Amino acid sequence: MIDMNGIMIKTITTAAVVLTMVGGGCSSDKSKGEDTVSAKKTAKLSSSSEGGMPVVKTMKLTEREITHDMVSNGKIMARETADLYFRSSEPVSELWVREGQRVKRGQKLARLDLFKLESERARLLSEREKSILDMQDVLIGQGYDPADKASVPEEVLRLARVRSGLDGIETSIALNKKEIEQSTLTAPFDGVVADLKVKRFGIAPTSEPACRIINDGGMQVEFTVLESELPLLHIGDGVEVSPFAGGNSCRGKVTEINPKVDEKGLVKARASLGSCGGMIDGMNARVRVSKNLGKRLVVPKSAVVLRSGREVVFTLEEGKAMWNYVTTGIENLDSREILEGLTAGQTVITDGNENLAHQTPVIRH
Repeated sequence: MIDMNGIMIKTITTAAVVLTMVGGGCSSDKSKGEDTVSAKKTAKLSSSSEGGMPVVKTMKLTEREITHDMVSNGKIMARETADLYFRSSEPVSELWVREGQRVKRGQKLARLDLFKLESERARLLSEREKSILDMQDVLIGQGYDPADKASVPEEVLRLARVRSGLDGIETSIALNKKEIEQSTLTAPFDGVVADLKVKRFGIAPTSEPACRIINDGGMQVEFTVLESELPLLHIGDGVEVSPFAGGNSCRGKVTEINPKVDEKGLVKARASLGSCGGMIDGMNARVRVSKNLGKRLVVPKSAVVLRSGREVVFTLEEGKAMWNYVTTGIENLDSREILEGLTAGQTVITDGNENLAHQTPVIRH
């Protein structure tokens, strides 16, 4: 029993030693990990502080020019477009263009088969001759000479034309002439063919345009601005347009402002663009209107931080960061206007201010 107890005691003691060694190894690894993390934190802190004091960057507050940027999505459109219709539903006998083709003003695009229209014209001309004879019979019956219309009272001549049906026939002839003229589509101005919906020998539609002509020599962009930004937008303001599809941006000027606010609080505006390559009707684009507002007190956006839900700018005074509540105005991509809370000549902290408190000692970089 003693031996057995001795064996048992030895075994338990050995196991305890092993567990102690394993536990010691784990504790050592954990300590190393904490040291590494601590070292990283120390390194990180040392990059933004010296001797425990935060390092900040500053600037002297002065008045300088600020531009207000209004950025919106817009759609590029041609200034001139024309939808061309056929007035008669007849087969297309000739088609001289294709989609995307450039055309000149007056150039023929397509023509209908004229057989029915010309046959109708011949019939109407014959009917007119018959109506003229009928009118002459009416005048003779009333004792007037048809060859001397000057001697016929105006009212009598008018009634004679009505009874003979001559007025109705001449109206039909004029309509037929117009249909024959419109059976050939021509370009109203220089441009490019789009939305071509007819084919040769196919029946021409009358309820939708046969094609559209786009004058891509002059483009414009339609965009919207916020209701609050409307006072800053004026006719003649410059715009910069960048298509989402890529390519070069294009500059232009505001030409129209719709005097109406829609249900979303937006106002539509249009700008005429200069000579821009690569832009086509219907493209989506980013529109930027830059407005120079003159000289004002301006700080970088990074200088303004939130404290207790209010905007604060820290200034440097005698080596300490001083807390200043401010009221801001116009802002753009990188700057904000200061309306109240600061005066020109103060030293403003622009970087390293994220975790500062009032009267925190700092070191200027």
